[in-house]
Parts: sequence; structure tokens; C-alpha cells
Amino acid sequence: MAETPSPAPGDPVCSWTPLDSPVGPLLLAATGEGLVLVTFHADARRREHALARLTDHLGATPVHARTPSGHLATAVAELSAYFRGELRDFTVPLDWSLSGGFNARVLRELATSVPYGATTGYQDLAHRVGEPGAARAVGVAMGSNPLPVVVPCHRVVESGGGIGGFGGGLETKRTLLALEGLLPRPLF
Repeated sequence: MAETPSPAPGDPVCSWTPLDSPVGPLLLAATGEGLVLVTFHADARRREHALARLTDHLGATPVHARTPSGHLATAVAELSAYFRGELRDFTVPLDWSLSGGFNARVLRELATSVPYGATTGYQDLAHRVGEPGAARAVGVAMGSNPLPVVVPCHRVVESGGGIGGFGGGLETKRTLLALEGLLPRPLF
């Protein structure tokens, strides 16, 4: 795989853009490495909180990309196609720098092993990462996911048939599962 070039002088370390979606406004942010953050319900307050978190993490203020380019443009195009029902597999590179340790292991396993239209349980995911007693910790990892939708934490459900929790809210999780054909679409 080709190495990602360092930002050219004057290029932002991170850029961001809003994206309207069927689950509400999203904030997308990308670095030279790849998509680094997807934030649900990105009203002004949440947007400012997310951008402050990125500024603290990166040591530089993310720049609003009115015309996204690079990885950010890829993310916008792919998420838009996903929400239209035209994309099942994301190819945008991911910047995993907001995740670490156990959480990163779980999220990477989820991203590579649970395809569109499928679900897995918290316990099953714990087994997959070699930590069979860590189902609750898997739930914590899902809640820490900085890349929801692209890293599909909405596909992790309870073993008893419940849909489980979701950082973006249960209605958002239901909408995403319905989009993938796993739940009936709402009637109204």
C-alpha cells in the first residue's frame, strides 16, 4: 500500500465538514491518514465539543472544508451513497488515533468482520478479540467508537434479541439497522 504523504506546508492537519443524513446532521473530520471522526446529531454545541476534542488530540485546530477534498471528500461520497442504499463496503482510509488498546482492537475487528446486513453480539465480539469475559467492555468500546456507521457499532446487538444501546440514540440505531434490511422500516 502506498504511504500517505505528509500534509504540504499550509495544508490543514485536519479538516471537517457537515453532512446531512437520514439520521440527522453529521460532522465528518479527516486527517492525512484518513477519516478520524464521525459525530451524530452535530448541532452547534456538539460540533464545537467534537472540534475541541480534535484540537486537543491533534494539537491543531481542524479547518472547515467548504469543498471537501482527499479523504474527507471520499467519506462524504461514501456515506452519502450508503444512506441512499447504494454502498455496502466503505473504502475510505481510517485514522485510528482516537482509539487505543482494547477499544481499538474491538473496533478494528468489528470493521473487518461484520459485513453490511449482518449483526454480532457483544459476547461474540469479545470472543473474536480473545477476551471471552469482556462482553461489557465491548459495550464500552462501542460507546467510544469515534467512527460510527463506517465502523458499524450499530451492528452489535444483545444475545437475547434486543438491539442494545447506542451512542447515537436508539432511533438512530433502528434507522441504520432498517437501512441494512435488519429491521422493518418505520411506517411513518
